[in-house]
Amino acid sequence: MVGLKPPEVPPTAAMKFVSAGMAGCIADLCTFPLDTAKVRLQIQGEVTIPRTISSVEYRGVLGTLSTMVRTEGARSLYSGLAAGLQRQMSFASIRIGLYDSVKQLYNPKGAENTGMATRLLAGCTTGAVAVACAQPTDVVKVRFQASGAQSDNARRYSGTVDAYRTIAREEGVRGLWRGTLPNIARNAIINCGELVTYDLLKDALLRTQLMTGEDGAGGRGQVPFLSLQHPTSGSSPPLDNVPCHFVAAFGAGFCATVVASPVDVVKTRYMNASPGQYRNALSCLLALLMQDGLAGLYKGFVPSFLRLGSWNVVMFVSYEQLQRAMALARPALA
Repeated sequence: MVGLKPPEVPPTAAMKFVSAGMAGCIADLCTFPLDTAKVRLQIQGEVTIPRTISSVEYRGVLGTLSTMVRTEGARSLYSGLAAGLQRQMSFASIRIGLYDSVKQLYNPKGAENTGMATRLLAGCTTGAVAVACAQPTDVVKVRFQASGAQSDNARRYSGTVDAYRTIAREEGVRGLWRGTLPNIARNAIINCGELVTYDLLKDALLRTQLMTGEDGAGGRGQVPFLSLQHPTSGSSPPLDNVPCHFVAAFGAGFCATVVASPVDVVKTRYMNASPGQYRNALSCLLALLMQDGLAGLYKGFVPSFLRLGSWNVVMFVSYEQLQRAMALARPALA
């Protein structure tokens, strides 16, 4: 595995912002079918108003994907992709691209190391702001992904723009922000399980040099998240390469799935619900527990992990390479 080496001058906050959005889109393009399978499994068995009986039953990740292709066509795997890409350009740009900047903002002046509390606070902040800005795109994405599971009725919306208009007209502007609170909770948890875990794992790999037996003085200092500038010298830290990013991203994806799956199930069901089906996110959670028990909180766990794990790997590796490419190209464009 090869990749661009870190440049001497680190990328700016604007470069990280743009790179995160682009990397999020690349990751979505690669993993969107898994996300759709996760949504279908999460809403399967949901009691709807009015009650309907679906003839389609999904079993496992591969079974869900094959059933969708057989009954709805291959295009159904990417239903809602337009809204998904719109979401990443705003959502990933904020929660990932601004993480370093917010972490530095919270870090006490003169502090040599970034504490766990600072990392967690930065992750919660960028996650909450990202949800507040990108929630309408998430609502539309989930509606399209779940549309094939809506009994035998026609799809709710003819296109992405029509979905925004119809939701605003029929459910009010608040409908576009349906499920904001559970989504903020979900993304605060995911940010802590994803960004902070990646931050810590990458830092540990660079400090201990577990990826290779080489020694290097550059590995002794604190290595900021996705930072391309070594804190103790002008040279870049050793081993800050694709294998390091791959391992850290995979671990981050697993941790994020474990801690965020219960909130993700509630968020998906609540955002897909018809008006009046649930009073609020809490009533959605209670209905889920009464119907499926605690096991219902981990519905779709396997596709969630496959999706989050692969999404993290593709996103973080792409993110690192994109921002490095921008930083390397900056002198040539100047």
